[in-house]
Amino acid sequence: MVSYYDHQKKVVPKPVIVYDKVGVNDPHDNASISIDEKGYLWVFVSGRNTSRPGIIFKSKMPYSIDGFEKVLEDEITYPQPWWINGKGFLHLFTKYTKGRELYWSTSPDGKTWTPDQKLAGMGGHYQTTNVWNGKLFSVFNYHPGGNVDKRTNLYLAQTDDNGKTWKTVDGKVLQTPLTDPHCAALVRDYEAEKKLVYINDLNFDAEGNPIVLAVVSNDFRPGPQGDPREWMIAHWKNDQWNYTKVCNSTHNYDMGSLYVEGKVWRIIGPTEAGPQKLGTGGEMALWESLNEGKSWKKVRNITQNSVRNHSYARRPVNAHPDFYAFWADGNADQFSESKLYFCNKKGNKVRVLPYDMTSEFAKPERTK
Repeated sequence: MVSYYDHQKKVVPKPVIVYDKVGVNDPHDNASISIDEKGYLWVFVSGRNTSRPGIIFKSKMPYSIDGFEKVLEDEITYPQPWWINGKGFLHLFTKYTKGRELYWSTSPDGKTWTPDQKLAGMGGHYQTTNVWNGKLFSVFNYHPGGNVDKRTNLYLAQTDDNGKTWKTVDGKVLQTPLTDPHCAALVRDYEAEKKLVYINDLNFDAEGNPIVLAVVSNDFRPGPQGDPREWMIAHWKNDQWNYTKVCNSTHNYDMGSLYVEGKVWRIIGPTEAGPQKLGTGGEMALWESLNEGKSWKKVRNITQNSVRNHSYARRPVNAHPDFYAFWADGNADQFSESKLYFCNKKGNKVRVLPYDMTSEFAKPERTK
């Protein structure tokens, strides 16, 4: 489903159903959204291995959610589409070839696509991507022997020519597909440290140097045996990687986002313990750094006294100060309802999207 937030009227319209996956209750099928330079909305619906194809939809009109047309069906999981002005789409995604392997494809118009090309295949990977001035970066971990419970290591690959050439962070050309866990794209060998890596976000400093936010853990299972679980920053500057710890966390899937605005770096995420103490997520908090991530200070708790844990704080592209982070809650210990929230830049105003819509428009309620 697709909707939007009207910043002037402070309302949301009733969501439009883009596609109904009747009977499917697998979160792997979540979609990604993109906007091209003409204002058309694109929805990339994730598939699941070869059992369900991925599907690409395009809005019938620019800047409108009123109708969508199906453009393509293909083998796509975890879609990460980036529209690069003047070039078109550079799409990063996963195929279950030998584990969860990373691929890319390009398209000038979203309809005609180049053949899929493999970026990395070392047993499997999870990746996070972002674009800086037309240059795309992918940071990813790897799954030894295809085992997602052993996800470890940190890698980075970048391209400034829409996938024709991939390079390391310092500009050395990589030969794709990457198949050696100790290839030149390796940022840090966490496997040798017997640590697991859960990548949260990728952003850039004022010079375009990459900054990675991740949770580093000792165990894939929830519970105290995985402690300490640490929120970590890896920042490429002065031709080296600099690592700093932000705080401790209680679960590997405590997922937040990193915001960089000049000298102010912010993290919004579930760093505080929630009502389901050993489950995914917790209470949302806002952290700030004024020295490029070298030290961090918690500014405030964004949520508190919640009945369900919060997690997966997403950072909208070109985030508006009033719609700065977007996330969901849920009971981590049992099946429950899940509500959607967003907050402002200061983290002192939280709104919840309506759970039921009885009219065409509704005003999200303030919870804080």
